[in-house]
Amino acid sequence: MFAGVFICGDNERKKGYRVVKISVIIPTYNRRDMIKSAIESVFRQSWRDYELIIVDDASGDGTGPWIRQTYHDRLKYIMTQHGGVSHARNIGISHAQGEFIAFLDSDDYWLEHKLQTQMDRMIANPHYLISHTQEKWFRNGVFLNQKKSHQQKGGNLFRKSLKMCSIGMSTVMVRKNLFHRIGLFDESLPACEDYDLWLRATSQYPVLLIPEALTVKQGGHPDQLSHRYPSMDQFRIRSIVNLIESASLTESQRQCAEQELDRKGYVLANGCFKRDKRDEGNSYIQLIKKYCTKTPFIDKLT
Repeated sequence: MFAGVFICGDNERKKGYRVVKISVIIPTYNRRDMIKSAIESVFRQSWRDYELIIVDDASGDGTGPWIRQTYHDRLKYIMTQHGGVSHARNIGISHAQGEFIAFLDSDDYWLEHKLQTQMDRMIANPHYLISHTQEKWFRNGVFLNQKKSHQQKGGNLFRKSLKMCSIGMSTVMVRKNLFHRIGLFDESLPACEDYDLWLRATSQYPVLLIPEALTVKQGGHPDQLSHRYPSMDQFRIRSIVNLIESASLTESQRQCAEQELDRKGYVLANGCFKRDKRDEGNSYIQLIKKYCTKTPFIDKLT
Protein backbone atom coordinates (compact mmCIF):
# COMPACT_ATOMS: atom_id res chain seq x y z
CA MET A 1 0.00 0.00 0.00
CA PHE A 2 1.64 3.21 -1.18
CA ALA A 3 1.22 6.50 0.63
CA GLY A 4 3.23 9.56 -0.34
CA VAL A 5 3.36 11.93 2.61
CA PHE A 6 4.08 15.65 2.43
CA ILE A 7 4.55 17.29 5.85
CA CYS A 8 5.70 20.81 6.60
CA GLY A 9 5.61 23.13 9.60
CA ASP A 10 8.19 24.22 12.16
CA ASN A 11 7.09 21.79 14.87
CA GLU A 12 7.15 18.82 12.53
CA ARG A 13 10.53 19.73 11.07
CA LYS A 14 12.20 20.34 14.44
CA LYS A 15 10.69 17.51 16.49
CA GLY A 16 9.54 14.99 13.89
CA TYR A 17 6.03 15.09 15.31
CA ARG A 18 3.70 17.29 17.32
CA VAL A 19 1.42 16.14 20.12
CA VAL A 20 -2.10 17.41 19.46
CA LYS A 21 -5.51 16.93 21.03
CA ILE A 22 -7.55 16.58 17.82
CA SER A 23 -6.66 15.16 14.43
CA VAL A 24 -8.93 16.52 11.68
CA ILE A 25 -9.10 14.21 8.64
CA ILE A 26 -10.36 15.40 5.24
CA PRO A 27 -10.43 12.76 2.46
CA THR A 28 -10.65 14.14 -1.05
CA TYR A 29 -10.75 13.05 -4.68
CA ASN A 30 -10.77 15.51 -7.58
CA ARG A 31 -12.35 18.32 -5.56
CA ARG A 32 -9.80 21.09 -5.90
CA ASP A 33 -12.59 23.60 -6.56
CA MET A 34 -14.57 22.58 -3.45
CA ILE A 35 -12.05 21.71 -0.75
CA LYS A 36 -10.96 25.27 0.04
CA SER A 37 -14.13 25.96 2.06
CA ALA A 38 -13.53 22.85 4.15
CA ILE A 39 -9.87 23.68 4.82
CA GLU A 40 -10.54 27.32 5.65
CA SER A 41 -13.33 26.36 8.04
CA VAL A 42 -10.81 24.27 9.99
CA PHE A 43 -8.32 27.13 10.13
CA ARG A 44 -11.07 29.44 11.46
CA GLN A 45 -11.80 27.18 14.44
CA SER A 46 -11.65 28.81 17.87
CA TRP A 47 -10.10 25.56 19.17
CA ARG A 48 -6.46 25.72 18.06
CA ASP A 49 -4.92 22.48 19.36
CA TYR A 50 -5.34 20.32 16.26
CA GLU A 51 -3.56 18.90 13.24
CA LEU A 52 -5.14 18.89 9.80
CA ILE A 53 -4.59 15.82 7.63
CA ILE A 54 -5.63 15.89 3.97
CA VAL A 55 -5.73 12.41 2.39
CA ASP A 56 -5.82 12.67 -1.39
CA ASP A 57 -7.21 9.53 -3.06
CA ALA A 58 -5.02 9.99 -6.19
CA SER A 59 -6.71 13.12 -7.53
CA GLY A 60 -5.88 14.04 -11.11
CA ASP A 61 -7.18 17.61 -11.08
CA GLY A 62 -4.14 19.35 -9.57
CA THR A 63 -5.38 19.14 -5.97
CA GLY A 64 -1.94 18.13 -4.65
CA PRO A 65 0.18 20.91 -6.20
CA TRP A 66 -2.46 23.48 -5.24
CA ILE A 67 -2.54 22.36 -1.59
CA ARG A 68 1.26 22.27 -1.38
CA GLN A 69 1.54 25.78 -2.78
CA THR A 70 -1.31 27.28 -0.77
CA TYR A 71 -1.00 25.53 2.60
CA HIS A 72 2.55 24.17 2.62
CA ASP A 73 3.31 24.99 6.26
CA ARG A 74 -0.12 24.49 7.84
CA LEU A 75 -1.22 20.89 7.29
CA LYS A 76 -0.21 17.30 6.56
CA TYR A 77 -0.89 16.22 2.99
CA ILE A 78 -0.95 12.52 2.07
CA MET A 79 -1.31 11.20 -1.49
CA THR A 80 -2.44 7.56 -1.76
CA GLN A 81 -3.14 5.16 -4.56
CA HIS A 82 -6.80 5.30 -5.58
CA GLY A 83 -8.69 3.09 -3.14
CA GLY A 84 -11.89 4.92 -2.27
CA VAL A 85 -13.01 7.05 0.64
CA SER A 86 -12.76 4.25 3.24
CA HIS A 87 -9.15 3.64 2.26
CA ALA A 88 -8.42 7.37 2.48
CA ARG A 89 -9.98 7.73 5.92
CA ASN A 90 -8.15 4.66 7.21
CA ILE A 91 -4.85 6.12 6.00
CA GLY A 92 -5.69 9.33 7.82
CA ILE A 93 -6.46 7.44 11.03
CA SER A 94 -3.12 5.60 10.81
CA HIS A 95 -1.28 8.95 10.65
CA ALA A 96 -3.41 10.71 13.29
CA GLN A 97 -1.57 11.77 16.45
CA GLY A 98 -4.55 13.18 18.32
CA GLU A 99 -6.49 11.58 21.15
CA PHE A 100 -9.65 12.64 19.30
CA ILE A 101 -10.44 12.40 15.58
CA ALA A 102 -12.87 14.64 13.71
CA PHE A 103 -13.81 13.93 10.09
CA LEU A 104 -14.78 16.53 7.51
CA ASP A 105 -15.85 15.74 3.95
CA SER A 106 -14.15 17.90 1.34
CA ASP A 107 -17.44 19.45 0.17
CA ASP A 108 -18.69 20.39 3.66
CA TYR A 109 -17.56 22.98 6.21
CA TRP A 110 -17.77 23.82 9.91
CA LEU A 111 -18.90 26.86 11.87
CA GLU A 112 -16.06 28.41 13.84
CA HIS A 113 -16.97 27.02 17.28
CA LYS A 114 -17.56 23.44 16.15
CA LEU A 115 -14.41 21.85 17.58
CA GLN A 116 -14.44 23.95 20.76
CA THR A 117 -18.06 23.12 21.56
CA GLN A 118 -17.61 19.44 20.79
CA MET A 119 -14.39 19.12 22.79
CA ASP A 120 -15.95 20.86 25.80
CA ARG A 121 -18.81 18.34 25.78
CA MET A 122 -16.54 15.34 25.22
CA ILE A 123 -14.25 16.36 28.08
CA ALA A 124 -17.26 16.89 30.35
CA ASN A 125 -18.60 13.44 29.37
CA PRO A 126 -15.54 11.16 29.37
CA HIS A 127 -17.57 7.94 29.12
CA TYR A 128 -18.69 8.82 25.57
CA LEU A 129 -16.50 7.60 22.71
CA ILE A 130 -18.62 9.27 20.01
CA SER A 131 -20.28 12.66 19.64
CA HIS A 132 -21.93 14.45 16.75
CA THR A 133 -23.60 17.80 16.06
CA GLN A 134 -26.72 18.90 14.31
CA GLU A 135 -26.14 20.02 10.72
CA LYS A 136 -27.48 22.43 8.14
CA TRP A 137 -28.15 21.26 4.58
CA PHE A 138 -27.10 23.50 1.71
CA ARG A 139 -28.20 22.73 -1.87
CA ASN A 140 -28.02 24.87 -4.99
CA GLY A 141 -27.37 28.09 -3.09
CA VAL A 142 -30.08 27.73 -0.42
CA PHE A 143 -30.42 26.14 3.01
CA LEU A 144 -33.03 23.37 3.19
CA ASN A 145 -35.40 22.36 5.94
CA GLN A 146 -34.75 18.82 7.15
CA LYS A 147 -37.42 16.23 7.76
CA LYS A 148 -37.86 15.22 11.39
CA SER A 149 -36.48 11.75 10.58
CA HIS A 150 -33.18 13.30 9.47
CA GLN A 151 -32.62 15.27 12.69
CA GLN A 152 -29.64 13.95 14.64
CA LYS A 153 -30.36 12.11 17.89
CA GLY A 154 -28.32 11.06 20.91
CA GLY A 155 -28.17 8.03 23.17
CA ASN A 156 -28.74 4.50 21.91
CA LEU A 157 -28.92 4.89 18.13
CA PHE A 158 -28.66 1.26 17.01
CA ARG A 159 -32.29 0.89 15.92
CA LYS A 160 -32.19 4.23 14.06
CA SER A 161 -28.83 3.29 12.52
CA LEU A 162 -30.36 0.17 10.99
CA LYS A 163 -32.83 2.24 8.99
CA MET A 164 -30.43 4.91 7.78
CA CYS A 165 -27.01 6.36 8.47
CA SER A 166 -27.62 8.08 11.81
CA ILE A 167 -24.34 10.00 12.13
CA GLY A 168 -23.08 12.49 9.55
CA MET A 169 -19.36 12.08 8.84
CA SER A 170 -18.70 15.82 8.92
CA THR A 171 -20.46 16.20 12.29
CA VAL A 172 -18.67 13.48 14.22
CA MET A 173 -15.82 13.44 16.72
CA VAL A 174 -14.58 10.18 18.24
CA ARG A 175 -11.94 9.09 20.69
CA LYS A 176 -9.27 7.39 18.62
CA ASN A 177 -9.43 4.19 20.67
CA LEU A 178 -12.93 3.58 19.23
CA PHE A 179 -11.23 2.09 16.16
CA HIS A 180 -9.25 -0.34 18.29
CA ARG A 181 -12.59 -1.59 19.65
CA ILE A 182 -14.76 -1.82 16.52
CA GLY A 183 -12.27 -1.79 13.64
CA LEU A 184 -11.70 0.65 10.80
CA PHE A 185 -13.81 1.55 7.75
CA ASP A 186 -14.65 -1.44 5.55
CA GLU A 187 -12.67 -0.86 2.36
CA SER A 188 -14.60 -3.55 0.49
CA LEU A 189 -17.73 -1.38 0.47
CA PRO A 190 -17.87 1.05 -2.48
CA ALA A 191 -20.57 3.07 -0.66
CA CYS A 192 -22.38 3.19 2.71
CA GLU A 193 -19.07 2.73 4.52
CA ASP A 194 -20.25 5.28 7.09
CA TYR A 195 -23.49 3.33 7.64
CA ASP A 196 -21.42 0.20 8.23
CA LEU A 197 -19.07 1.85 10.74
CA TRP A 198 -21.80 3.54 12.77
CA LEU A 199 -23.87 0.35 12.79
CA ARG A 200 -20.96 -1.45 14.43
CA ALA A 201 -20.36 1.45 16.80
CA THR A 202 -23.94 2.04 17.92
CA SER A 203 -24.48 -1.66 18.59
CA GLN A 204 -22.01 -1.24 21.45
CA TYR A 205 -21.82 2.42 22.48
CA PRO A 206 -24.18 5.37 23.06
CA VAL A 207 -23.70 8.62 21.15
CA LEU A 208 -23.45 12.11 22.63
CA LEU A 209 -25.49 14.73 20.76
CA ILE A 210 -24.40 18.36 20.58
CA PRO A 211 -27.75 19.99 19.70
CA GLU A 212 -26.30 23.03 17.90
CA ALA A 213 -26.09 23.00 14.09
CA LEU A 214 -22.31 23.47 13.76
CA THR A 215 -21.78 21.63 10.46
CA VAL A 216 -22.90 22.67 6.98
CA LYS A 217 -23.44 19.72 4.64
CA GLN A 218 -23.36 20.64 0.98
CA GLY A 219 -24.86 18.34 -1.64
CA GLY A 220 -26.13 17.98 -5.15
CA HIS A 221 -22.72 17.30 -6.72
CA PRO A 222 -22.65 14.83 -9.67
CA ASP A 223 -19.63 13.00 -8.16
CA GLN A 224 -21.44 12.03 -4.96
CA LEU A 225 -21.75 8.28 -4.38
CA SER A 226 -25.54 8.53 -4.13
CA HIS A 227 -25.58 9.47 -7.83
CA ARG A 228 -23.33 6.55 -8.77
CA TYR A 229 -25.20 3.91 -6.72
CA PRO A 230 -28.95 4.60 -6.70
CA SER A 231 -29.72 1.37 -4.76
CA MET A 232 -27.68 2.06 -1.64
CA ASP A 233 -29.55 -0.56 0.39
CA GLN A 234 -27.60 -3.30 -1.39
CA PHE A 235 -24.55 -2.20 0.62
CA ARG A 236 -26.52 -1.68 3.83
CA ILE A 237 -27.77 -5.26 3.56
CA ARG A 238 -24.17 -6.46 3.38
CA SER A 239 -23.37 -4.53 6.55
CA ILE A 240 -26.35 -5.97 8.45
CA VAL A 241 -25.44 -9.50 7.37
CA ASN A 242 -21.83 -8.99 8.46
CA LEU A 243 -23.00 -7.75 11.85
CA ILE A 244 -25.35 -10.70 12.32
CA GLU A 245 -22.55 -13.09 11.36
CA SER A 246 -20.23 -11.49 13.92
CA ALA A 247 -22.48 -12.83 16.71
CA SER A 248 -21.82 -9.66 18.72
CA LEU A 249 -25.45 -8.57 18.99
CA THR A 250 -27.77 -9.03 21.93
CA GLU A 251 -30.94 -11.02 21.26
CA SER A 252 -33.06 -7.87 21.00
CA GLN A 253 -30.51 -6.24 18.68
CA ARG A 254 -30.47 -9.30 16.46
CA GLN A 255 -34.26 -9.23 16.20
CA CYS A 256 -34.13 -5.58 15.15
CA ALA A 257 -31.39 -6.36 12.62
CA GLU A 258 -33.37 -9.24 11.14
CA GLN A 259 -36.51 -7.09 10.85
CA GLU A 260 -34.64 -4.36 8.98
CA LEU A 261 -32.85 -6.92 6.79
CA ASP A 262 -36.23 -8.40 5.84
CA ARG A 263 -37.64 -4.96 5.04
CA LYS A 264 -34.69 -3.78 2.96
CA GLY A 265 -34.48 -7.12 1.16
CA TYR A 266 -38.16 -6.90 0.24
CA VAL A 267 -37.73 -3.44 -1.27
CA LEU A 268 -34.74 -4.53 -3.36
CA ALA A 269 -36.24 -7.86 -4.45
CA ASN A 270 -39.54 -6.24 -5.39
CA GLY A 271 -37.69 -3.64 -7.44
CA CYS A 272 -35.74 -6.37 -9.23
CA PHE A 273 -38.91 -8.26 -10.13
CA LYS A 274 -40.50 -5.09 -11.53
CA ARG A 275 -37.45 -4.64 -13.77
CA ASP A 276 -37.57 -8.30 -14.81
CA LYS A 277 -34.35 -9.15 -12.93
CA ARG A 278 -35.72 -12.29 -11.35
CA ASP A 279 -32.40 -13.99 -10.60
CA GLU A 280 -31.16 -10.97 -8.69
CA GLY A 281 -34.49 -10.64 -6.89
CA ASN A 282 -34.48 -14.30 -5.90
CA SER A 283 -30.92 -13.94 -4.58
CA TYR A 284 -32.18 -11.34 -2.09
CA ILE A 285 -35.04 -13.62 -1.05
CA GLN A 286 -32.64 -16.50 -0.36
CA LEU A 287 -30.28 -14.24 1.56
CA ILE A 288 -33.04 -12.92 3.81
CA LYS A 289 -34.45 -16.38 4.48
CA LYS A 290 -30.95 -17.54 5.44
CA TYR A 291 -30.42 -14.89 8.10
CA CYS A 292 -33.92 -14.00 9.31
CA THR A 293 -36.02 -16.10 11.66
CA LYS A 294 -39.21 -14.39 10.51
CA THR A 295 -39.71 -12.85 7.05
CA PRO A 296 -43.11 -11.11 6.90
CA PHE A 297 -42.00 -8.73 4.14
CA ILE A 298 -40.25 -11.30 1.93
CA ASP A 299 -43.18 -13.72 2.39
CA LYS A 300 -45.32 -11.26 0.43
CA LEU A 301 -43.20 -12.06 -2.65
CA THR A 302 -43.20 -15.85 -2.33
